[in-house]
Amino acid sequence: MSSLDLIRLFLAVANERSFTQAARRLDITPTAVSKGVRALEKKHGVQLFVRTTRSVALTDAGGALLAALEPAVGQIEEAFAELARFQSRPTGHIKLTAPRSFGFLLARVLIPRMRAAYPDISIDISLDDGLVDLVTAGFDAGIRLGQAIAQDMIAIRLSRPLSWSIVAAPGYFAQHGIPETPQQLLQHRTLRYRFATSGRLPPWTLTGPEGEILLDIAAMLTANDTQLLAEWARQGLGIAWLPDLEIDEDVRRGRLVRVLTQFVPDTSGLFLYFPIRTQNQPKMRALIEQVALVADEGALDVKCARWRDGRSAGDMN
Repeated sequence: MSSLDLIRLFLAVANERSFTQAARRLDITPTAVSKGVRALEKKHGVQLFVRTTRSVALTDAGGALLAALEPAVGQIEEAFAELARFQSRPTGHIKLTAPRSFGFLLARVLIPRMRAAYPDISIDISLDDGLVDLVTAGFDAGIRLGQAIAQDMIAIRLSRPLSWSIVAAPGYFAQHGIPETPQQLLQHRTLRYRFATSGRLPPWTLTGPEGEILLDIAAMLTANDTQLLAEWARQGLGIAWLPDLEIDEDVRRGRLVRVLTQFVPDTSGLFLYFPIRTQNQPKMRALIEQVALVADEGALDVKCARWRDGRSAGDMN
């Protein structure tokens, strides 16, 4: 037996004042209890118990050992109880990846809720518009638009569909005219988003009376950052396709104008996604819980609705 096993055995006999009762408490045989006590006494060269056919009593040495061990064992039990609390109280570090355009939205809505509910979880957010391999890059989870999430990931909805717009500066439209149909965009200078990972330029997907319209327009300027595209649009360098949350303030102040709004569909909303094998980690369950609450309460949808309501103020079509 190990020293810890012998301590447990000694305490059981000392508290029960019976080898038989101690054996039942420890779920071992009385013979094993007797052998363990003898081994402990032999190891330390002192007698710990006075045994008779009717009773078991502590010697002075046994009493002194019991008085010394009980507080220490109490501390050990408290230490293991603390470990159990760690199991029920999520702790650790969560590393998240999210698009740049939605970083401030997460900072305002999701992250404060996580910090309030689970202060023992630290969070690190990396803003990146490109597609990210969570496992390879060392992320616990990511937040992306639904259509950008790989099929082998678990995805949990964070918001309703988000609205986007085709915009340009008033000066650009004054010089080059206002497109009245999607096909007329082919004659305009466009500012295109480029995926950081693949380098691909996603086509502009619109809808019309006859269904979906895919426009792969020659780009005058490209970038892998929507904030940069918005800045170029404000400078009158061309027409851009941007999320409303990026350009809502510009539209309200007249720096940008929306066109062809009736042809622009909403995109899928934001989703939290992560590998299936990580979903049972306490820290991930905590994150999933807060994402579900945000989605159920529509905390992000309220902001998205405000952006959509503001579209009419700057529409030109």
